[in-house]
Amino acid sequence: MFKKGCVSALSLFLFLLYFCLLVNGWSGNGNGIWSSGPLLPKGKRETIVSTEYGKISAARVSDGGRRGCYHLQFFTLEPNSLFLPVLLHMDMVFYVHTGSGKLNWVNEDEEKPRLTSLRRGDVYRLKPGSVFYLRSNLEAEREKLRIYAIFVNSEDGDLNEESWNGAYSSISDLVRGFDKKVLQAAFQVPEELIEAITNATKPPAIVHDVPAPTKKNLWGWEARFLKAFMGSQDHSMYDLDNKKKADKTFNIRDADPDVMNCNGRALTVTNKDMKVLKGSKIGIFMVNLTKGSMMGPHWNPMATEIAVVIEGEGMVRVVCSSNNTNTNSSSSNSSKFECENRRFRVEKGDIFVVPRFHPMAQMSFNNGSLVFMGFSTASKLNHPQFLAGGSSVLRTLDKNVLAAAFNVSNTTMDQFLTPQRESIILDCTSCAEEEARMMEEEIEKQRQEEEECRKRKEEEEAARKRKEEEEAARKREEEEEAARKREEEEEAARKRKEEEEAARKREEEEEAARKKEEEEEAARKREEEEEAGRKREEEEEAEEEEDRRRREAAAEREQEEAAREEEERQKRERKEEQYEKEKRREEEDEAKARKREEEEEEETKEEDRRREEAAEREQEEAMRGEEERQEREKEEVKYEIGGGGEGRRAEY
Repeated sequence: MFKKGCVSALSLFLFLLYFCLLVNGWSGNGNGIWSSGPLLPKGKRETIVSTEYGKISAARVSDGGRRGCYHLQFFTLEPNSLFLPVLLHMDMVFYVHTGSGKLNWVNEDEEKPRLTSLRRGDVYRLKPGSVFYLRSNLEAEREKLRIYAIFVNSEDGDLNEESWNGAYSSISDLVRGFDKKVLQAAFQVPEELIEAITNATKPPAIVHDVPAPTKKNLWGWEARFLKAFMGSQDHSMYDLDNKKKADKTFNIRDADPDVMNCNGRALTVTNKDMKVLKGSKIGIFMVNLTKGSMMGPHWNPMATEIAVVIEGEGMVRVVCSSNNTNTNSSSSNSSKFECENRRFRVEKGDIFVVPRFHPMAQMSFNNGSLVFMGFSTASKLNHPQFLAGGSSVLRTLDKNVLAAAFNVSNTTMDQFLTPQRESIILDCTSCAEEEARMMEEEIEKQRQEEEECRKRKEEEEAARKRKEEEEAARKREEEEEAARKREEEEEAARKRKEEEEAARKREEEEEAARKKEEEEEAARKREEEEEAGRKREEEEEAEEEEDRRRREAAAEREQEEAAREEEERQKRERKEEQYEKEKRREEEDEAKARKREEEEEEETKEEDRRREEAAEREQEEAMRGEEERQEREKEEVKYEIGGGGEGRRAEY
């Protein structure tokens, strides 16, 4: 039962692992510098990891197609350094440029962890889903371990489409991405150990390699995770260090070249040469050109070449394969950089890309060799097609047809194809220098054209400004003439307005004088009418004053009478109130006396009878009070009727 529970928890952990690939950290997600042309100089790579023990730089290069770009990374490990374990998301094919070390890896196809010794010139491939780490050796020469790698999506059929979660993810990030409870259940370890792992400071991607006795203690939890991840209960990736048997690699420097002559040598590595490349759509090639040599003009019918210069410098000539190199296409399938014939200089560390179907030639200078290696992308076997030399594809065509294609005679065509006896790598003394000279001339010509274009623009701008100034001057003259005419018209209008204003004023003055006379006459009449009205008002006011005095005297008499009546009424009310108070007091005293007598007589009666009798007494008292109140009201009504009538008769 315990074993089944462990397996269940481990299965859950492994299932969740694949959903934890978007964790933050050094996960190989560096976008790199994206080159929009065929050349990316070494200085333009993007550094994604940098420590005192090594660094990783990245680059994305495009072949001008519509499918994006290719992702390359350059690993540099100082002697006795360690690149910590990662989970690989993409197909990785790499070349060891310098130094030596060990590659420890494991994937779902292998029952046991594998160890691969690496040295200069080795070529190897790791499949997606592999977990690996790198260790550089501590050699007497203290040479750094340098690895050039390309990452592709071989299984998806779109080589240059990057994985949505980068090239690889740190194993420690994947583990720390889970909750502590999940980790404890998956690993079956104490909570203290989980706390120590999750709370530990995250190390950089490249660290100093640790001594063998403490190695397992330091990275033991990662080893345990790798065993659980790959389903191995008996083996650890760290156990391989003490075993003699290790995987073999293909060393491109030790292999026999495909082509070799006094001008150089070339070698291509495919899945036929190297078992681990089976299923991969990436091949590797290396070309070594001696002084004053050239890789003959050729094209790849099935592959794009992504090359890295590892020694020397030289020139590369790429010819556009389009029929119309000047058409600016707006289609979604148009290239990311303009298709045109190009020549460019390359030196150590530079990356250059040549798309399929683009004829090319690489040349070394007279004073030094040119060595470059690279990756070719071909889902099928690729056979480069050469234009010149003994392997020229032109020699396989009908000469009459070929002569018609070039619009020359058959004799001219024979003379064109026959002299070159060598194949593939050709002697080309001073070709690189000539290409460099032509490139400089083109650069100078382009600079001159840009300068001329700039001057033309300046002249056009100056002419435009002069034209604008002349136009502005003409407009100013027209505006001044229009302003002068407007001033004259305004002056004439002003004079007319002044004359009209003077005439209007005279008329207004005459009208004002006439109105003044009329107003004076009207004022005189108004004064007379007002005087008569004033006299009438005085008489009316005298009459009103007399009426007011009479009304005031009557009102005063009425007020006095009302005051006397009010005083008498208040006296009666006070007497009645006094009488009522005395009567109520007597009644209350009598009631209290009766109540005391009744309480003494009825002490032995039941409580219900006392309440009933008390209620009856209260009711009787209320009725008597109501009757008395009614009697008083009747008396008051009679009194008011009798007294009020006498008062009114007395007034009259």
